[in-house]
Amino acid sequence: MVIFIKFLQVVLALSVLIIIHEFGHFLWARAFGIRVEKFYLFFDIGGKALARWHWGDTEFGIGWLPFGGYCKISGMIDESMDLEQMKQEPKPWEFRTHPAWQRLLVMAGGVINNFIFAIFAYIAIMAIWGQSYISNAGSRIYVDELAYDMGFRTGDQILRLDDYVPENFGMLQADLARRNVSKATVLRGSDTLDIYIDQARIGEVLNDPMMFDLAIPFVVDSVMTDGLNAGSGLCKGDRITALNGQEVEYVQDSRPLLAALPDREIPADVVRGADTLGLPVRVDSLGHLGVYLQTPNIQTRRYTLLEAIPAGWRMAGESLSGYLDDLRLLSRPDTGAYKSVGSFIAIGQVFPDSWDWFRFLNILALLSIMLGVMNLLPIPGLDGGHILFTLYEILTGRKPGDRFLAVAQIIGMILIFGLMFLAFGNDISRLIH
Repeated sequence: MVIFIKFLQVVLALSVLIIIHEFGHFLWARAFGIRVEKFYLFFDIGGKALARWHWGDTEFGIGWLPFGGYCKISGMIDESMDLEQMKQEPKPWEFRTHPAWQRLLVMAGGVINNFIFAIFAYIAIMAIWGQSYISNAGSRIYVDELAYDMGFRTGDQILRLDDYVPENFGMLQADLARRNVSKATVLRGSDTLDIYIDQARIGEVLNDPMMFDLAIPFVVDSVMTDGLNAGSGLCKGDRITALNGQEVEYVQDSRPLLAALPDREIPADVVRGADTLGLPVRVDSLGHLGVYLQTPNIQTRRYTLLEAIPAGWRMAGESLSGYLDDLRLLSRPDTGAYKSVGSFIAIGQVFPDSWDWFRFLNILALLSIMLGVMNLLPIPGLDGGHILFTLYEILTGRKPGDRFLAVAQIIGMILIFGLMFLAFGNDISRLIH
């Protein structure tokens, strides 16, 4: 069921984004009187489609190969490589007969739609749910093997990354990678220490799913009324410091211990005020105690509809800036960041195991920005390649020839397929390991 829910979210998200992107091309083309011959979700390789219908002079359909979609614009050299059409006498409704500035807007229409959708999605998120995050102030990290090897220790509080004071705990790992951090200043116990960051390990940081977890003290918020420990004597504010004689400073310490003691009653050391008590607690078959824990430092900002508009714009800008930083890292082979490139498999792992509209819309907005930015790359075959050639024509007054555009399209498609193979290869490697 979990795999099905993730699959459904991936298909729905990619379908929505493809339609939004291609509809941008469609709208600008129709606005200038340019004929759109086909509008397809997914590819109809071999002319085969799951469904097709006509509206006006455009054929709409759903292809059988779920790797994207396309909008075939009359009189344009694109991924369809319809060179026979280009040999015929130009028609007034074709893309090639229109002014360069109109063709530029047609090519940029998909990217424009992606960015507009992301802004509206973030505005909706701010208006409905607001913005919640774990404040970094006072929060301590629980490290994995990579973080430990780089010098961090469980219980450290990260104060600064160079001169930057992080606010959002959940962004610590991204900030460490994106900001070219050379030094992290941490509070360890009562001492302030500097940890020097080896930039050669940024690729490992990008590929580590949980370098910094939130170190959560085992403090009880409430006990489930119908749980095994409803009558155990545990109270709100109790801090469990040991289970079955083993110290558990943080919740993460207790998980492997409890998982190894299912369906048993074990002794627990509990700090209540100035006293330390010994209480028996029961562990269920899944290794749980049936208690809710206190999670510190959650900050929530609520917005009215009018306040959500600038907040949504700001969130879209921050997401765009962060993704551009990620691309900058990818362009540096020395970081090994290219190993973090993923395909549909990686996208599927991002979505939650159960349906959550808040998280779905957040992921959808970010993917829309990513799709827009990727399509702006000046690679023939992508919108950015077409935009580049059109800008060249506007600036020089010389239009690239059809033969040049056809060759460039082929080269661009080879580069795109190479990137796809890299993404799939990375995903398969991660699944194997």
